[in-house]
Amino acid sequence: MPVPWFLLSLALGRSPVVLSLERLVGPQDATHCSPGLSCRLWDSDILCLPGDIVPAPGPVLAPTHLQTELVLRCQKETDCDLCLRVAVHLAVHGHWEEPEDEEKFGGAADSGVEEPRNASLQAQVVLSFQAYPTARCVLLEVQVPAALVQFGQSVGSVVYDCFEAALGSEVRIWSYTQPRYEKELNHTQQLPDCRGLEVWNSIPSCWALPWLNVSADGDNVHLVLNVSEEQHFGLSLYWNQVQGPPKPRWHKNLTGPQIITLNHTDLVPCLCIQVWPLEPDSVRTNICPFREDPRAHQNLWQAARLRLLTLQSWLLDAPCSLPAEAALCWRAPGGDPCQPLVPPLSWENVTVDVNSSEKLQLQECLWADSLGPLKDDVLLLETRGPQDNRSLCALEPSGCTSLPSKASTRAARLGEYLLQDLQSGQCLQLWDDDLGALWACPMDKYIHKRWALVWLACLLFAAALSLILLLKKDHAKAAARGRAALLLYSADDSGFERLVGALASALCQLPLRVAVDLWSRRELSAQGPVAWFHAQRRQTLQEGGVVVLLFSPGAVALCSEWLQDGVSGPGAHGPHDAFRASLSCVLPDFLQGRAPGSYVGACFDRLLHPDAVPALFRTVPVFTLPSQLPDFLGALQQPRAPRSGRLQERAEQVSRALQPALDSYFHPPGTPAPGRGVGPGAGPGAGDGT
Repeated sequence: MPVPWFLLSLALGRSPVVLSLERLVGPQDATHCSPGLSCRLWDSDILCLPGDIVPAPGPVLAPTHLQTELVLRCQKETDCDLCLRVAVHLAVHGHWEEPEDEEKFGGAADSGVEEPRNASLQAQVVLSFQAYPTARCVLLEVQVPAALVQFGQSVGSVVYDCFEAALGSEVRIWSYTQPRYEKELNHTQQLPDCRGLEVWNSIPSCWALPWLNVSADGDNVHLVLNVSEEQHFGLSLYWNQVQGPPKPRWHKNLTGPQIITLNHTDLVPCLCIQVWPLEPDSVRTNICPFREDPRAHQNLWQAARLRLLTLQSWLLDAPCSLPAEAALCWRAPGGDPCQPLVPPLSWENVTVDVNSSEKLQLQECLWADSLGPLKDDVLLLETRGPQDNRSLCALEPSGCTSLPSKASTRAARLGEYLLQDLQSGQCLQLWDDDLGALWACPMDKYIHKRWALVWLACLLFAAALSLILLLKKDHAKAAARGRAALLLYSADDSGFERLVGALASALCQLPLRVAVDLWSRRELSAQGPVAWFHAQRRQTLQEGGVVVLLFSPGAVALCSEWLQDGVSGPGAHGPHDAFRASLSCVLPDFLQGRAPGSYVGACFDRLLHPDAVPALFRTVPVFTLPSQLPDFLGALQQPRAPRSGRLQERAEQVSRALQPALDSYFHPPGTPAPGRGVGPGAGPGAGDGT
């Protein structure tokens, strides 16, 4: 039984974090405002034309803040749509302009100036909405009484009910006055999908969403989509990116229910799943279930690649965004840690380390292409001072050892020789500038190599001898165990299944290890036909075995359907029909030329003629049984195994074991054989090749 990957039930209609929403009844938009204010919503939408900013003639109302809330607009109890309520907070901006010359107006403000100061303020507030594929603008008229007009102070808010948008969509909102005295406010609202709504059963567009479970079984991860029979839906896997558009990974249109199998190595934190019914304007739901999974993060670093482009730049390529730090260092062979390169070195480098969470994840050496594999070299750092003074030190795990030196390190003991090599031009210059230089000096000539070739020859001889003995032992074991054979057939009826069981039992008496779904019903039911066949086929071919395709009228009909339509007809065969499930993997082997040597065909003499087998499958030998049993058994032997003189004897043994089942299956002429009319030429004697 599959083990839950996260103990995660990603039902696309439920989620542990849900929203409980207020319900609005009726289709009409409405508006209301804070106490003391009066407001009115225009009956129709307006054109979204903000216009240019103009100077305010005095105190004006201006939007200062946008606040949103999700609500449901319902026609009936179970017929609702998601709607966005917007509250626009308003304040008084600007001031009354003072007269330039008070004497010009009689030395005191006359009643014509005082009257506007005590008047109420009015404003036309525009709300602009954009949410693909909808865009609209509404106009709200607001009036503030004079008693509430205080410069620079908030006067309250006006609320608009409400803007309908699709589940999971992004809504952009702008607000400004008409005419526009200030820069417009803007706000972006991401609407939830059906997983985040407690009242999802009240929204009809959520009812058709598939339910998804993620589980793991060994090296495979199963995406189980529980949807009704014959429901069509789309499924897309993609890599979500922090910057830029998502990277598509895989997309298919499917018919439910379905089990999608992924290899666990394909899982990365940014791998997301999008699923939607194949209906007009359907809701698309996105989930990213592997963000926090440790194995997904491990796979991400295994898939990441570090490429050094130039002396001063490198590229970290990975499916997902990676937070990491890059540093320059020098790495010597032998597993020693990489030594950091510190000033006065510039960024021209030898090795780049990539670390994440204080752990080394990637390392790439710039000079690998030019110098070949890592050598036992020592790195000499030359520092240049004023008046052409220079000093040298050797970079070692303990630090940079000055040369010459009386220290006990390897570079110090060989300091004089290293300086001589540097002066004689035996060191390779890696980098040079006005402040210093970097040299790589070989150390291999100072390593004791006496008897190295003798020891190498002894080791090679011992290794060769061990390899020969191991090969002989493996060959003997393989011969004793026999070759693996996977028997695939179409379960036309119970009588044909008994005939297949008799053939499999007879082949087991030979040095063959036979696998057939008749003997693995429990595993087949637990794993499903596709997963069971995939595992058996992979194991058989990895062990050098052979896949036997046992053709019958039903099998020929299934193959013809696949070759014509690329899909098998539903419900035509039994629940344990591994042959039908295997066609999705078998056909690519034949189409790409991988079948010869790994596949063998067979059919029964009185049931099907070999010419009835589709031409694609006749690219491998197809034998009739029992008339061609010797050749059939010869094809089942190991490719390099010698032809045994006992082959005829074994063929007679299989034929005797098979004969009672053949007599039981094929009735005498004139006796009807129920259940054997699956395909053309079916029934006893049809396509008789004897």
